[in-house]
Amino acid sequence: MKSLLTTSSNPATAEKEASGETLRIRGGQPLTGRVEVKGAKNLATKAMVAALLGESTSILRDVPSISDVKVVRSLLEVHGVSVVDGEEEGVLHLDPSGAVSAHMEEIDAHAGASRIPILFCGPLLHLLGQAFIPDLGGCRIGDRPIDFHLDALRAFGAVVDKLPSGIRLSAPNGLHGANIHLPYPSVGATEQVLLTAVRAEGITELRNAAIEPEIMDLIAVLQKMGAIISYEPNRVILIEGVKELRGYDHRCIFDRNEAASWACAALATDGDIFVGGAKQQEMLTFLNVFRKAGGWFDIHEDGIQFRRAGALKPVIVETDVHPGFMTDWQQPLIVALTQAEGESIVHETVYENRFGFTQALVKMGADIVVHPHGLEDGHRRVPRRALEQAAVITGPTPLHGADIVVPDLRGGYSHVIAALAAEGESIVRNVGIIRRGYEKLFTKLETLGADFDIIG
Repeated sequence: MKSLLTTSSNPATAEKEASGETLRIRGGQPLTGRVEVKGAKNLATKAMVAALLGESTSILRDVPSISDVKVVRSLLEVHGVSVVDGEEEGVLHLDPSGAVSAHMEEIDAHAGASRIPILFCGPLLHLLGQAFIPDLGGCRIGDRPIDFHLDALRAFGAVVDKLPSGIRLSAPNGLHGANIHLPYPSVGATEQVLLTAVRAEGITELRNAAIEPEIMDLIAVLQKMGAIISYEPNRVILIEGVKELRGYDHRCIFDRNEAASWACAALATDGDIFVGGAKQQEMLTFLNVFRKAGGWFDIHEDGIQFRRAGALKPVIVETDVHPGFMTDWQQPLIVALTQAEGESIVHETVYENRFGFTQALVKMGADIVVHPHGLEDGHRRVPRRALEQAAVITGPTPLHGADIVVPDLRGGYSHVIAALAAEGESIVRNVGIIRRGYEKLFTKLETLGADFDIIG
């Protein structure tokens, strides 16, 4: 394969020059240094959609330079929204005054594999009276049905027509408040209800809502715009619809998923990484597990330092919705657990197919057994779900280089970290998908001392 570094030996420069689909990684060295995390992918993209609801320009700060943000930007521009970069890096000015309906072909072309178009529905129904959703993509981590979204939109008064090319929605009689009880505290469905209810006529009561920090930050964005939203105990959110909203000026909450990923990288490679911008409050559950697994961390005003405290220890983890252990955290953690002394168990209760990435780790020498129907365990804190799986990781097992293919965003990052922890050389393919959620990945890896090349 021809190297794409012929014009520059600097991976940071090459990141701008090349697609970066394949990496050649020489592992066995600890990652040390400082990286900065910007705004959360799971907030920035939703706040950009929220700008459609305002009658004036919105300003969003600390926006990460990732492909998901670029997808949303393209979709907004297709709908006539002006998106302009600010003078400061990571600042976007979003003016919805020219919003128009877009052709389904344009939406489909710009959406790519993203699932973001579903969240355009509420704002577009308010703004234009209609919306279109193409076939949705996203990471291959299991079934992500949009039934929760469509049922909620129907409750608001939307008419849903399923077409061969996607789904068309209309609101001939406008949208009105509704009483909605989600079967599961889905983050996406909660965002859908919030983005739709704020301008629906009347009061909306949402029960069994997701309460992730990114959801709370989206509520803060909408409140800045003039929305009336209150959070009650037991996952109940009340939204009083208003006739109009204005633009906002908001700084995104930090990306706790990326922060946890770098923490796990320090654990897996026996490194020492300071994650600038990370904050304790939003990572309490992760930090507890990190410490139990043999990690050491130090909280600073401007971030958190992560490294090992000694030999790694086995842990039992159950993924869950917030305030539980995030499903996005288990994949990079499993890489580190391959080096723990004993048997670790990870119960995945959120998605039904999120252990596919472990096949590559086994190829690299890890001892991981996936139980596709989960494990019976009398000491569970999270209720069993029919879709859940479990992974049993026995260590420590030395990892060696291999030729592997990235399956999804978090699994892909985990493959890169495994290759950096392994002895020898690895080829990691399809790393472009990692750009969906990790800003300047190659630059940060270089800063931490990773030894790699980008190849064609």
